[in-house]
Amino acid sequence: MPEITYPFLDPDLSVDKRVEDLVSRLTLGEKAQQMLHAAPAIPRLGVPAYNWWNEGLHGVARAGIATVFPQAIGLAAMWDTERLHAVAVAIADEARAKHHEYARKGDRGQYKGLTLWAPNINIFRDPRWGRGHETYGECPFLTSRLAVAFCRGLQGDHPRYLKTVATPKHYAVHSGPENLRHRFDAKVSQKDLRETYLPAFHACITEAGAESIMAAYNRTNGEPCCGSPTLLRRILREEWGFRGFVVSDCWAIQDFHESHRVTNSFAESAALAVQSGCDLNCGCAYGHIPAAVAAGLVREEDLDTCLRRLFRARMRLGMFDPPERVPYASIPYETNDCDQHRALARATASASMVLLKNDRGLLPLRKDLRSIAVVGPNAYDHQVLCANYCGTPSRTVTPLEGIRAAVCAQTKVWYAPGCKRQGTGLDGLNCAGHLAEAVSVAERADAVVLCLGLSAEIEGEQRDESNSDGAGDKVDLELPGLQPRLLESIVALGKPTVLVVISGSALNLGWAHEHVGAVIQAFYPGEEGGSALADILFGDASPAGRLPVTFPRSLADVPDFEDYSMKGRTYRYLEKPPLYPFGYGLSYTRFLYQDIAVSPASVPAGASASVSVTVKNMGSRPGDEVVQLYLTDLQASCRVPHHSLRGFSRVHLLPGQARRIAFELSPRDFSLIDERGLRALEPGRFRVSVGGSQPDPRSQELTGQTPLSAEFEVVGTATELPY
Repeated sequence: MPEITYPFLDPDLSVDKRVEDLVSRLTLGEKAQQMLHAAPAIPRLGVPAYNWWNEGLHGVARAGIATVFPQAIGLAAMWDTERLHAVAVAIADEARAKHHEYARKGDRGQYKGLTLWAPNINIFRDPRWGRGHETYGECPFLTSRLAVAFCRGLQGDHPRYLKTVATPKHYAVHSGPENLRHRFDAKVSQKDLRETYLPAFHACITEAGAESIMAAYNRTNGEPCCGSPTLLRRILREEWGFRGFVVSDCWAIQDFHESHRVTNSFAESAALAVQSGCDLNCGCAYGHIPAAVAAGLVREEDLDTCLRRLFRARMRLGMFDPPERVPYASIPYETNDCDQHRALARATASASMVLLKNDRGLLPLRKDLRSIAVVGPNAYDHQVLCANYCGTPSRTVTPLEGIRAAVCAQTKVWYAPGCKRQGTGLDGLNCAGHLAEAVSVAERADAVVLCLGLSAEIEGEQRDESNSDGAGDKVDLELPGLQPRLLESIVALGKPTVLVVISGSALNLGWAHEHVGAVIQAFYPGEEGGSALADILFGDASPAGRLPVTFPRSLADVPDFEDYSMKGRTYRYLEKPPLYPFGYGLSYTRFLYQDIAVSPASVPAGASASVSVTVKNMGSRPGDEVVQLYLTDLQASCRVPHHSLRGFSRVHLLPGQARRIAFELSPRDFSLIDERGLRALEPGRFRVSVGGSQPDPRSQELTGQTPLSAEFEVVGTATELPY
């Protein structure tokens, strides 16, 4: 920056005074330009250019080499807030390291900034939604706890400076269909809005202090989310007290007149967004702000309000301060893609994998088998590990490479892709011929590891997924192409077979569950996915991932995709038994639960209660257990979930080791959302269930264990609580 001595450049002044000084010096044209995601420099004031668009969903994305952690749905499957926080800290450190190195080279382009548009905390309500693997799953409580940990990790804990800005998205009621997102109106009841779709956003704002939030493409109950007075003004700012800035999804504001048809021009769309509280436009619509001001559609004072929020964030990031005053500016470039982060990527990938079946203890495999066949289109594909919104790893480890590195030197590792991920026709190669090769190598092996599934080219965001049949969404839950035939051909050999499913969402694994010895859901495990898989396959780690989504038996059990009612959706309102339930996952060891206690047995309305239980590792292997607490309201005055997750803890126990685990339930945990969308604490009977799974029949059937339960009473007078 040039030597200019304006008050806004004085780091000893308060942030508010500095922001006020800077905004007061801008012309109308400069104000409009600074509200675009690609904000140009203002040379006369010494304000550098800044591109607000950067991504950090599971690693710094699209800006060169960076550590690629498991995709968000895999991070959720860890059920581990502490480890997820560590991942977020690593992402923020790499973003800082890269940002300062790029800035020193004069590069202030897209994906080089400190405002990370993550996490995606939409509720994964339908298994067809292509972007579901970007989320933390279907449960508002699990999503909230993970999102708070992630946002805190991104933003740091310095009292003055932000390490990076977290941007929870997409606010709100947004989860497909992808091909309708620019014109779709998500109609939702006030109960479902408050009970399911808003809790994670509320937690990010009120607990984690997220500095930003991204509004969604769609309309919600008739209002475009990026121009919704209900969502942006009444709920977000007036009710929740949000002081940060709102950014539109990219080019969403021009959807107001082009797709939603609630305005007639760019100027009208820009004015509606600004007046509703959208401060930053990813896109070009805010370039029409001067025309909107001239036409009397919006006041310049409204722009100043937006700009104060935007420059407050830049001030808190230290962008106008000497580097020596900003603690995070000294993070060295060598932090990026460092060995410590690679080790964390491997540990998180291992912790995320879910063992769905292990018939007669097929797993873990011996490392000294005579031969192993590694088969399938996802066995040796580097890109499939990384999913979408990712950086470029300096090195990736595929399942084939991980297995080869793990087994004894004398073990022969056969490999054949078997088929392509999609398609049954000819494309220069005869796919059926590949099937024959896969069968041949499997015939020669002592065990088979079969790697099937999807990729981010099949499920993902609209327009990015060139091989999707549904604009990024799935049209069914089946394994695509020749994969079912490959699966059946391998199983027919009668060899010990492990199915590894690499995907970001539920698939119909009913046939596999009946016929395959062991099944692992690996999600999209990131750069060290193959190493982590080998750790699980050969017993160097005991699996402890738990499903953050329900796997239905078929699409016939799922409501219409465009229906945003929670009736029949997720574990809380499911009407048909699933194949694999939310919260389910197996281990190589066995855990015993004993001595559940609730204190007090009679809880005064407005008071908290403590629930504790003893967990013991009864097996011969060390392992992690995910202790899950579910609460059931037995006397509610309105429709309520079957049961709701209200606590979880991932604990590591050595063989024979026991630990007392305690949870605190607050009055908010006992409350319900009524049909008007109001939160009420009602007296009555409650049941608490604690165990390694949900207290549902299917989980008990699969695990052979029943969670401990206890009933207690909340006594007193019904009371309305703040949201």
